[in-house]
Amino acid sequence: MSHHPDADEVLAHGQAGLVGDQAPALAPGPSPAVPGESVASGADVRTAPMDAPQAPVVLEILHETLYDYELAVSLAHHLAFLQPLSDAHQRLLAHELQVDPPPARRREGRDVFGNPCCYLTLLKPHRRLSVSARSQVWVAPRFTGLEPEAAPPWETVRDRLRYVAGAPFDPAVEFVQPSPYLPRLADLGDYSAPSFPPGRPLAAGAIDLMRRIHGDFRYEARSTEVDTPVAQAFAQRRGVCQDLAHVMVGALRLLGLPARYVSGYLRTCPATGVALVGADASHAWVQVYTPGTPGVPADGWLDLDPTNDLIPGVDHVRVAVGRDYGDVAPLRGVIRGGGRHRLTVGVTTRLA
Repeated sequence: MSHHPDADEVLAHGQAGLVGDQAPALAPGPSPAVPGESVASGADVRTAPMDAPQAPVVLEILHETLYDYELAVSLAHHLAFLQPLSDAHQRLLAHELQVDPPPARRREGRDVFGNPCCYLTLLKPHRRLSVSARSQVWVAPRFTGLEPEAAPPWETVRDRLRYVAGAPFDPAVEFVQPSPYLPRLADLGDYSAPSFPPGRPLAAGAIDLMRRIHGDFRYEARSTEVDTPVAQAFAQRRGVCQDLAHVMVGALRLLGLPARYVSGYLRTCPATGVALVGADASHAWVQVYTPGTPGVPADGWLDLDPTNDLIPGVDHVRVAVGRDYGDVAPLRGVIRGGGRHRLTVGVTTRLA
């Protein structure tokens, strides 16, 4: 979209649902309190056992987003990442996206990373935009039989991704490079180094790094914004799930290891009965590339959740993967008009 010549009448906005409770929540029926409040008040949120047996579940997700604008919006283009992914361990059973006012044009597609997305164009002037996504997803354990100590040495994976003329191309190399939200910061490399002594199995080192981030950083709702630089979150040692995921992805990349940012959901009341930070909001975690590791699917990606210090199981629903938050924000767009706006978001994820 070409920008209106009056900069004051053009507003670009993006939101993560918002990741880690960076926006006020709607009240989508009976559900626990806003995520993070119990953490900020000192509650002890313990991690679920990584080796606990889990059976497949069917989850229902309601993700509601409401924009209230000070002035009428005359034209809007939006891109939504609200449809969960499907693969061998997560199967989308149903999905419905409702938009009010109805868009003049709507197109479903996939982005460069294979994530389902929806392009929306609104031509009718409006002071309020409501986007509601309902999904039903079957989720099965993804990392049954994981053996972190049997992963290849981390240097082996790093070296195989270095450029060699005539060598086969591995798409994972894209996730070693810096990205808009994750520039190369030497401090992140220094931080990750103790988890990766020479010869350590990659998966074991990544799990150790996850646990260190969980212990060293404080989850604090509304302590950052969606555009807070990773350097600031790292320096202050606090943030929301987006920040902890960014720190971990950036730290892995500084060692030459591919890492991806994952946007998704957490089950509101997990099977373990242990409260998880990030439920009732869009959540974010990390994938590290550790091919050849027993218990990791053939694609080589191992999910790790530094906010909750666990390996995701049936309580996590993947929606999109990318280089950083900017690639997978659940709803972003460019509008003409609107003035100031108020964003309200609510997410509920529960058993079907």
